[in-house]
Amino acid sequence: MGNCSSLALPTWRSQLQSNSLVSTIDEGTHDGIKTIPIQKACEFTTNSVLCVCIITWNMNGKMSVEDITKLVRTNRKFDLLVVGLQEAPKCDVSQVLQETMADTHILLGQKSMQSLQMLLFGSKSAAEYIREMKVDKHAVGGFGGMIGRKKGAVAMYINFSGIRMVFVSCHLAAHEYKVEKRNSEFQHISRSLFSKYGKPYAQSADITVWLGDLNYRLEGISSIPARKMIEENRQGKLRGKDQLLQEAEKGEVFNGYYEGTLSFKPTYKYDVGSSVYDTSHKIRVPSWTDRILFKVDHSSGLDAVLSSYESLDCVRSSDHKPVKAHLCLKVRSEDD
Repeated sequence: MGNCSSLALPTWRSQLQSNSLVSTIDEGTHDGIKTIPIQKACEFTTNSVLCVCIITWNMNGKMSVEDITKLVRTNRKFDLLVVGLQEAPKCDVSQVLQETMADTHILLGQKSMQSLQMLLFGSKSAAEYIREMKVDKHAVGGFGGMIGRKKGAVAMYINFSGIRMVFVSCHLAAHEYKVEKRNSEFQHISRSLFSKYGKPYAQSADITVWLGDLNYRLEGISSIPARKMIEENRQGKLRGKDQLLQEAEKGEVFNGYYEGTLSFKPTYKYDVGSSVYDTSHKIRVPSWTDRILFKVDHSSGLDAVLSSYESLDCVRSSDHKPVKAHLCLKVRSEDD
């Protein structure tokens, strides 16, 4: 088991050491979201425990079989695949993904709440390593569900051969000015998920991953200057105007989480069928609405390396671009 490793998963926890390279921040401190560099290839070799591919995509209610296959058509060197979808169409996206992945991976679990979906795939031998799996959902907001696009989150807890993981796929409130509402929704979802089981699954995880259309926007810049910077490949200069990073720095959301460098172009809003930013009368400011963030428990003895964090510009059936990350875990050695 393990595409990046030959380490036997059932014995990994006995090898743990204290102190983790990627760890949670001490309670009460507000250091924001830690931006980490991308390590282009997984170099853990025989010490790797688990490699996870994570994809988030707001589908804008449209089905394109061609675009769905593009999500996973290359580089399947991962043990688990987590796909979070927002504004998914009513047709069976799950079936298309299963057919696409059939040669290498199988569906292990899924959870949906109207247009929010999350699917978990694993290599064909992965099922034998699952010790426990729980799913949950939590809605936020008022009347979003009436049009089939409810805001909120679906989540999955999985104990995979002793590695306790929580994945949360969410869709938060839209519009630039609703920053406080997004913050409140994040906090409410965090407190509510899995509470019905009487066990703090999300609090006891070795790794927690949030993915989805978080809907935080660029603030303090108009559309034309922002687009000019993107055209000149200077989008890195826009990171300081990103609401999510700003709110995290204040300690409002995602305290102690990690994210890869936002080196790709903002993922919203595009004209459907193209890679051209919004040409409607609203000419929305491009923004990194679609994100993947993770947090590793400092006491788990695990290290995490992000070997890719990218948007898929070739996918054009939605007004959002999908975002994809590849996260590898390993046991921390005494020499690290």
